[in-house]
Amino acid sequence: MGSHLQAFRDAEALLEGHFQLSSGLHSTQYIQCARVLMSPAVAEGLCRDLRTRWTGETPDLIVGPALGGVVVGYELARAFGVPGIFAERENGKFAIRRGFTINPGQKIIVAEDVVTTGGSAAEVVDLVTRLGGRVVGVMCLVQRTERNPFSVPFASLETLIPPTWAPAQCPLCLAGGTAVKPGSRPGAPASPTA
Repeated sequence: MGSHLQAFRDAEALLEGHFQLSSGLHSTQYIQCARVLMSPAVAEGLCRDLRTRWTGETPDLIVGPALGGVVVGYELARAFGVPGIFAERENGKFAIRRGFTINPGQKIIVAEDVVTTGGSAAEVVDLVTRLGGRVVGVMCLVQRTERNPFSVPFASLETLIPPTWAPAQCPLCLAGGTAVKPGSRPGAPASPTA
């Protein structure tokens, strides 16, 4: 495991137990990035270190999907010295609101906290492209996949790929356990303590 994961452990953001991920799969680990991002100094340091992992084109703008990408996008924008905005859901789809704009040809990095399947970030990549921006990459704090799920360059601060199972094959469920669903999705129960 990487050296930055200690910051997640210290903030009780790297949870061990029996979890249902937003994908529906079950796992023994869950990352609650909001916990580590509570500290402005830690968030700034992690995103400054993430910035050093980027070898692609320098962006003009950082866009983060709400909610997970808001703080990461802001701090990554600070690290790059460019503006940062966020996309938020409107009628179930990501939109650029609040007076934010994307200019034609503007070079953009999409920032996310955790990428597993890359669904939210991919939606924002598509949105930015439809609005005329040019996505030069996606960056995240924690990558939970072995491959780049995007059609653009991808960089992460850490890679953490815990075992996952379909609920019917989950050994913890088969032993009589019940998965909890932490996180920011509607209807999810509060996070357990690690």
